Amino acid sequence: MSDNKLVLVVDDDPDLVEAISMKLESKDYNVSKAYDGIEAWDRIKEERPDLIILDVMMPRKNGYELCDEIKNNPKYQDITVILLTAVGSAVTTTSYSHQDGMNTLADDYIPKPIDLDKLMSMIGDYLS
Repeated sequence: MSDNKLVLVVDDDPDLVEAISMKLESKDYNVSKAYDGIEAWDRIKEERPDLIILDVMMPRKNGYELCDEIKNNPKYQDITVILLTAVGSAVTTTSYSHQDGMNTLADDYIPKPIDLDKLMSMIGDYLS
């Protein structure tokens, strides 16, 4: 079916990307994958996904930077962005904070470790 929505999964953890991708594919979404913010930006320009699941802490370009680039670009700003954030449990060891998450232009965020069923239900809400 060509009307299947395309979801871009961006995380520097290949196992997590695979787990989310398999879950999405089982629900008939088309899936694209990227492992850092720069690769993700290339995918966005090539494929224009309907929704992006975006990890915050990544090499080369982090999720907040990429999210702001997407949301400040008229060509892509209507793409739904869900941030994956592990910062809740690591606030003392990271320069990121939930405050950053709330200030970002992302449409939503979900904490790590990810509840895949909750994530699928969020995606379903946004793409329905």
